[in-house]
Amino acid sequence: MKVSIELTLTPLKDDYERHIIDFIKRLRASEFKVLENPLSTQIYGDYDKLMPFLTQEIKQSFSTVDIAVLNMKIVKTDRSDYEPNF
Repeated sequence: MKVSIELTLTPLKDDYERHIIDFIKRLRASEFKVLENPLSTQIYGDYDKLMPFLTQEIKQSFSTVDIAVLNMKIVKTDRSDYEPNF
């Protein structure tokens, strides 16, 4: 089953940018399609492959900061080719 996942990592510390950049770089290095915008990062792929990968990467990111928030939205379809028609 294909999914689209929107992620927003928010480390609650002064040097938050470094942690966000490291997280995004690890996502980019994966086999999955990754798109970014100023507010979030989207990653697309097969649910059974993507979720274990994200579990590992989220744990890695959480291990480098004392407090962080990760917002995640999952859509059950591949929306990577979405273009607004308005």
